[in-house]
Amino acid sequence: MILNKKVCKEEVMRTSSFKRWLIAAASLVAFAGTAQVQANEGLEKLMKDPNYWVTPSGDYWNWRYSKLDQINNTNAQKLQAAWTFSTGVLRGHEGGPLVLPASATGLKGDTLFIHAAFPNNVFAIDLDTLEVLWEYVPVQDYDQTVPVMCCDTVNRGLAFGDGKIILQQADTTLVALNAKTGEKVWSVKNGDPKLGQTNTNAPHVMKDKVITGMSGAEFGVRCWINAYNLKDGKRAWRAYSMGPDADMLVDPDKTTSLGQPIGKDSSLKTWKGDQWKIGGGSVWGWWPYDKERNALYYGTGNPSTWNPVVRPGDNKWSMSIWSRDVDTGMAHWVYQMTPHDEWDYDGINEMILADMKVKGQDTKALVHFDRNGFGYTLDRTNGALLVAEKYDPAVNWATHVDMKTGRPQVVPKYSTHHNGEDVNSTNICPAALGSKDQQPAAYSPKTGLFYVPTNHVCMNYEPVSGGEYVAGQPYVNAVLSMFPAGRVSPGAEFGNNADNNNLGNFIAWDADKGKIVWSIPERFSVWSGALATAGDVVFYGTLEGYLKAIDSKTGKLLWKFKTPSGIIGNVNTWGHGGKQYVGVLSGVGGWAGIGMAAGLINATDGLGAVGAYKGLSSYTRLGGVLSVFSLP
Repeated sequence: MILNKKVCKEEVMRTSSFKRWLIAAASLVAFAGTAQVQANEGLEKLMKDPNYWVTPSGDYWNWRYSKLDQINNTNAQKLQAAWTFSTGVLRGHEGGPLVLPASATGLKGDTLFIHAAFPNNVFAIDLDTLEVLWEYVPVQDYDQTVPVMCCDTVNRGLAFGDGKIILQQADTTLVALNAKTGEKVWSVKNGDPKLGQTNTNAPHVMKDKVITGMSGAEFGVRCWINAYNLKDGKRAWRAYSMGPDADMLVDPDKTTSLGQPIGKDSSLKTWKGDQWKIGGGSVWGWWPYDKERNALYYGTGNPSTWNPVVRPGDNKWSMSIWSRDVDTGMAHWVYQMTPHDEWDYDGINEMILADMKVKGQDTKALVHFDRNGFGYTLDRTNGALLVAEKYDPAVNWATHVDMKTGRPQVVPKYSTHHNGEDVNSTNICPAALGSKDQQPAAYSPKTGLFYVPTNHVCMNYEPVSGGEYVAGQPYVNAVLSMFPAGRVSPGAEFGNNADNNNLGNFIAWDADKGKIVWSIPERFSVWSGALATAGDVVFYGTLEGYLKAIDSKTGKLLWKFKTPSGIIGNVNTWGHGGKQYVGVLSGVGGWAGIGMAAGLINATDGLGAVGAYKGLSSYTRLGGVLSVFSLP
């Protein structure tokens, strides 16, 4: 709501039949072309101006790269604080701001739009005066929503399109706000928290659609990705992560996996009985769009429950990369990275699109750093697997990925299913939060390198017997503990040893060779999104609260600044009044910081994260501040 405005009550959308969806999809393709072109061209034009940041990742290809170069590797050491803004919320702050021109919003000048953790307030800030032009304050039921949010009350940001700011609230309400006034244009319920369904993802605008996901795998939710019409909020299509072919929007003969048709009932055949109905496969993250192919790409998360013994089979299509048509939702191809997940290695991390050389061939590539510790390079036109290599030296749960079958070769002693229920499998690397979690990487076309914020963490994992599914109640059935990877995997070639307690690294990655170019150890996981710039500077934040600037070619530290709280937000940049600015949200939390954010103290709390990050409180405190920097 706008302050002092009446809140409207929303109703949950009814699910359409597959037949009605097909009719609607056909009508959409036939008649909606003009609106799509207009909405798309407006965003594309804004993306070409580096003075603005108009999508969650800066562009459709998820590069998190800016052509601005006023701040460069020769003067970055002169950076200083320009201004700050408190959101007034003391929980984990992920995502980052949007910056838009007057021509797009109808406001009098350039405006920055920033969000907060639950209850997901949205602020419009005039960049000339730093005045708060409007604030939107959602009304959400705390008692219904927060208890079923898996890993802190984060929100990953806003989207923009057709003069609207799009917010995905935690309680699953998707809201379109008038960018000029902050007034609600439309809203729709995407799910139901009473069933364990919540949202943390940033929505994404592609053509005339708003794309959003669904979380809840830890509560036995069969999750999905949805497309809504940008104009009026009407749902255009929904695709589930598993289940019947019609529910998943797949064609058994045309949808492929590693070049072969997936066939009829490709998902149902890999589940025991009706377990797919509570199969999980959360959808959240940062999603790119390939205009040439009219394709969006995204990943699905872990199957439910975390006890793998009770759900035999590959549990398709959890833990998978999908390519779908934006207009209809129909799947082009799908690739499952971690069949029959036994470790909670969600496949939700961002996909980055790049046209690059791979093994000497010009390739329309998709690059993905999975929670399972492997960095993947695929041909995005057909899903062909080209590269799959470990991007953290500690990864030990699998020896390698078979390039013909695409299956990781699991080491039996690290298989929680093989070891059995109520058995504590020890020293598994990476931990459940992965070699990288939600924190998005950046890509620089100048260096051809990917800059990846990583976790360097291992775990003990015990699947727990019993525990039946109850709607709206946790459905995890596992006990975890986490600790620094150095205790398990010395990796001397990376300066790591049993006495080295670093929990993270920031790396540069060659996606053609599948190799780490250089690596910077960090005391805690690097949980912030990275930013690469034409000034040969890369930025990232640390859980202690430091914003750092490094040389994009060498990784040399150029500058750092201690912000008010730990950084789990994404670093963005924009230009205003002849100056380049760099901004980042600080506000410790997320899965890594859940102990501090939620006041948890037991080592196995927070799905095992509390023990590993217990030292974080010696370096930072809770917060919720946007810090902005520039040259003098």
